[in-house]
Amino acid sequence: MADSTAVNGRALNENSRTLVGGVSRAGARAMFKATGLGDEDLEKPLIAIANTWTEVGPCNIHLRRLATKVKEGIRAAGGTPLEFNTVTINDGITMGTAGMKASLISREMIADSIELVTRANYFDGIVALCSCDKTIPGTIMGLIRLNIPGLVLYGGTILPGDLDGEPQDIVSVYEAIGAYSAGKIPAERLKQVEDVACPGPGACGGQYTANTMANISQILGLCPMGFADIPAVDEQKDEVARQAGEIVLRLVAEDLRPDRLVTRKSLENSIAASTSTVGSTNSILHTLAFAREAGIEFTLDDIEAISRRTPVIADMRPTGRYVALDMYRAGGLRLLAQRLIDGGLIDGSTPTVTGRTLGEEAAGAQERPGQDVIVSLDKPLKETGGLTVLRGNLAPDGAAVKLKGIEPLRHRGPARVFDSEEDAFVAIDNQEIRPGDVVVIRYEGPVGGPGMREMLQTTAALVGQGLGQDVMMVTDGRFSGGTRGLMIGHVAPEAMLGGPLGLLQEGDIISVDVEARSIDVELDDAELARRRAEWRAPPPHFTTGVMAKYARTAAQADDGAATNIVPLREKVR
Repeated sequence: MADSTAVNGRALNENSRTLVGGVSRAGARAMFKATGLGDEDLEKPLIAIANTWTEVGPCNIHLRRLATKVKEGIRAAGGTPLEFNTVTINDGITMGTAGMKASLISREMIADSIELVTRANYFDGIVALCSCDKTIPGTIMGLIRLNIPGLVLYGGTILPGDLDGEPQDIVSVYEAIGAYSAGKIPAERLKQVEDVACPGPGACGGQYTANTMANISQILGLCPMGFADIPAVDEQKDEVARQAGEIVLRLVAEDLRPDRLVTRKSLENSIAASTSTVGSTNSILHTLAFAREAGIEFTLDDIEAISRRTPVIADMRPTGRYVALDMYRAGGLRLLAQRLIDGGLIDGSTPTVTGRTLGEEAAGAQERPGQDVIVSLDKPLKETGGLTVLRGNLAPDGAAVKLKGIEPLRHRGPARVFDSEEDAFVAIDNQEIRPGDVVVIRYEGPVGGPGMREMLQTTAALVGQGLGQDVMMVTDGRFSGGTRGLMIGHVAPEAMLGGPLGLLQEGDIISVDVEARSIDVELDDAELARRRAEWRAPPPHFTTGVMAKYARTAAQADDGAATNIVPLREKVR
C-alpha cells in the first residue's frame, strides 16, 4: 500500500497531514526526524500503537514483544508505526489492599491517555495492545471515544500451573490462603501453590475478567476473531500480532470505525457470550461503560433479559473445570459463537475488523473431537445464563451476581456489617464469620472506595475455609472472579451516596431470592426512612489527586461506573 494512496478520493494519511504536512509543519517533522524517521516515513499513514506494557505483573509483561511484531505488519502494509505507553494496574497484585482502589480508576485513565495522545498526534489509525482486567475495557473505551480506524489485540492467557497433576491459578492461591488460615493446610502447601500458580506471561487463566473481556473484544468485532484465544507464550501470538498491523491499514483504507462495530446488537451479543460462559460480572460493568461511551441505550434490564434466555454452555473456572487454554484447544471462541448463532442466541450479521461478519467468522470453527469444554445447546450446563441482576429495597438500582448452578438460590441471615474490605477480611481470617451470616462490605463503591475494588482475596478466603456455600456476601464494590456461593456486588446506589447499604445495622435480616431476582433487608419503609434521616456520609478517603477526581466524576455501577457519559445516539443501532 503506497504512502499516498487515495481510496475513494480520500488520502490514507489525511488525518496526520494536519500534524506533519506542509511548510508550516516543518518543526514537527524536525522533531520526528530526531527519532529516526525520514520524509518517506512521515508521508505514510501514521499508525498509533497504544501499548499497556508493564513489568508489574505477568499479564502485560510480554506486550513489547508483540508491539515489535505489530510494527512489522504496519510497515509491510505501508504505514509508519509510532508506539506509546499508558498506565496499568495489576489486580492480582493489588488485591486485598487499598491499592486495588486504583484498578477501576485505571480503566478511565487508560481511555483518557489513549484519547489524549491520539488526538494530539492526529494518527490515521490505531492498534491497542491490552492483556489484563482493566486494560482491555480501557483500550476499547478509548477506541470508541476516538472513533478512528483501529483494533485491539489481547496479549493472551497465562498457562495454568500444575501441582500434583491439578491445575492451579491465581484463585488457587487465594483459596489456599483461606485454607491455611482455617488450619486445613500447612504453610508448606500454601507455598507450593504460590510457587506454581503463575508460570509465565499472560492474564489470569480462568474465565475471570481478562478472558471474559477478551472474548467480548472479539464478539464486538474490535479484535480479529481467534486472535485473542491464542495463549501469551504461543508462537502463533507473534504471527497474529503481525497480521493485526496489516489489518489496521486496511481499516484505514476502508474507513471502518468503531461506531460501525460497537452497536446495540454487538453489545447484546457480547453479554450473551459472557453469560454463556459464566463470565465475570465485570462484563456487566464494562459493557454498560461501552454503551455510555458510545451513546447507546443499554441497561441492566437488557442484560438480565439476555442472561435469562441464554444457557451456560462453557464449563469454565472458577465455577467450572476448565481454563482459557482448554477452551482454545477445544475450538475457541469461534466454536462458542457458532453454537450461539446456530441457536439464535446472538446475531451473526454484525461486522468485524476482519471484513467478515461475526457469523462468517464463526463458520470457520473447528471443534476438537471429544471435547467437553463447550457443550451443545441441547445439553447445557445450566438452562439460563450465569449473570443475574437482583433488585429490591437493598438495591433499588440493581445488584449483580454470577451463577453456575451450584449455589443456593435463597439465603436469609443476619448482616455482619463492615465499612471496609480490610475489616471484613480480618473478621474472616479470625474465623468470626458463621454459616448463615451475610457479610456486608460497604463504602467500597465508585465514589466511596473510591474505585469499587474487587474482593477476590476476601471471597476466596471464605471458600478456602469451606464457607462458600453457607455465607452470603453483599457489597457496593465488586465480587467476580473466585465466586462459588452467593457473592452479590455492584449494589446501586452505593452506601456513600446514601444507598440502603449505608443504613444497615449489625444483625439486620437480609433475604435474597435469586429466582425472584430480589434482594431485601427485612425493614419497613418507615424504619428505613428514619435511618436515612439520621445517616451521615463518612469523610472521603481522598480529597485531592486522581482518586478524588474519579470520585467526583464517576457514575454509579448501573451506568458502568464511567466518567464519560455521552448523549444517546440519534438512532440507536
